[in-house]
Amino acid sequence: MSKLSDARIRALKPSEKPYKQADFDGLFLLVNLGGSKLWRLKYRWAGKEKLLALGKYPDLSLADTRRLRDEARGQLALGQDPAALRKAQKAARKAEHAATFEKLASELLDKKRREGKAKATLAKTEWFHRMLCADLGHMPISQITAQDVLVPLRKVEAKGNNESAVRMRSAAGAVFRYTIAVGLADNDPTFGLKDALVRPKTVHRAAVTDALTAGGLLRAIDGFEGQRTTKLALQLLALTALRPGELRLAEWDEIDPEGAIWTVPKQRAKMRRPHSLPLPRQAIGLLDELQKLTGWGQYLFPSIRSSKRSMSENTLNAALRRLGYGKDEMSSHGFRAMFSTLANESGSWHPDAIERALAHVEKNEIRRAYARGSHWDERVKMAQWWADYLDELKAGRVAA
Repeated sequence: MSKLSDARIRALKPSEKPYKQADFDGLFLLVNLGGSKLWRLKYRWAGKEKLLALGKYPDLSLADTRRLRDEARGQLALGQDPAALRKAQKAARKAEHAATFEKLASELLDKKRREGKAKATLAKTEWFHRMLCADLGHMPISQITAQDVLVPLRKVEAKGNNESAVRMRSAAGAVFRYTIAVGLADNDPTFGLKDALVRPKTVHRAAVTDALTAGGLLRAIDGFEGQRTTKLALQLLALTALRPGELRLAEWDEIDPEGAIWTVPKQRAKMRRPHSLPLPRQAIGLLDELQKLTGWGQYLFPSIRSSKRSMSENTLNAALRRLGYGKDEMSSHGFRAMFSTLANESGSWHPDAIERALAHVEKNEIRRAYARGSHWDERVKMAQWWADYLDELKAGRVAA
């Protein structure tokens, strides 16, 4: 029969000095002067007597304390020190509570900065993190559930921003995967939310992709009466099929007029790889003209307000609207689709050469290594063909 019962424990009163009341198998209750009753377990480890503090009565009942004692004795039987295990568990809980979503999101963002991610990518990621942290930031990341993550996502979705909600889920998932990689969690709760959000409709960027309409567009650009630099930007965009951001942020040291090469550095390229493109005669002529206008500065297309900043991202689309092309007809990004469609339809060029001209990255590692250098000569010929073809379209000498 046990030496202690709840009735006996409640009857214990403080004395002139602290005293112990034993249960069995090393478990006892320490009654202090102030009347507090503390559970202790006495055991031997490595030949030495040790004491393990289990908790306070009645916060920890007699039955619960006996279970903890039996657990500790089981650990001893397995050659483990219960006190050392408890200390490690306490440290783990402390670390777990310190590893909040906000802290891990900040670590991931710092990692992306060190990897040289584009400023626009970092800004978008930081924006998503801020919205997520409003609800999740203070929570230990290992304790966050799918329902917890759904709260900030639903707030964004309720505003009709379905695409942002989907991308925000992806940003949250990246934080959880990073946490798993550094050993602070073993689950990504966003995986279960894949079908919980409204799927945004895919909206392709507007583009002119037939020869007849392309000719009309090129003639309209030639007649543009706004800023001369904006007109040159549109003309070069048509000739090079660069991404609009790569063109408007271009700096003069990227241009090699003698070699007729334009090299977009990796820190500005979308795929984080340098992208070199051969320049046809027409592009060199436009760059010579542009050099006289902006060659004194850093950017090919500086802002009209400050030479220390590049042209606004809205400038080119605004120019197309001014020319009468609505947002569902043509966009600055649409010149890439125009080149891809018409170059492929010509049947004159290897599809890989066209993909390399667009700086698309081959997913297959072996094919990517091959494609990196195998189509340059063809791309040089294709660049000049494309420039000459645009001249033919503009002059109306190519049948639709």
